[in-house]
Amino acid sequence: MLSTQRIRTINDESINVIKDVAGIEASIQPQDAWAYNTIKDMLSQEGVELLIVIECTQEEKQRVVGYCLYQLLFEQAEILRIGTHPCYQRRGIASQLFFEINKELQSKEVMSLLLEVREDNTPAIALYKQQGFAIIHRRHNYYQTLHQPSIDALVMELSYIVNPK
Repeated sequence: MLSTQRIRTINDESINVIKDVAGIEASIQPQDAWAYNTIKDMLSQEGVELLIVIECTQEEKQRVVGYCLYQLLFEQAEILRIGTHPCYQRRGIASQLFFEINKELQSKEVMSLLLEVREDNTPAIALYKQQGFAIIHRRHNYYQTLHQPSIDALVMELSYIVNPK
């Protein structure tokens, strides 16, 4: 069974969640993973929240299987990090995260949600487009890896503003 949970503050329980998220980060983004301390520091900043998807097992253990770290500033929000545990990819975890985030942001009358993605991450780009995001900017040669060609970053936006026609 899957459920979602929001982490807004750092306490004993959230420390274990942050460790789980850092572990997923390391497995899905080995060259650019955010470490435990980075995630913890970000979560202590104003307007930053961590939304997680948890699997509850028959043994009543909880396992973090997906996460989204995002920041809300006035009328705009930005996804800072999003990921799904490799064993749970392509099972709707990311869509569940987007559903929950969209519901919250729309209730707070947020105008748009931004994110940034590597141009070579075609599965993520396809997911984001499916969720209604559009490319609004390209950062040329943004991702630099030693002895590898540079990769552009795409800035994508999901607008919550309904334009009457």
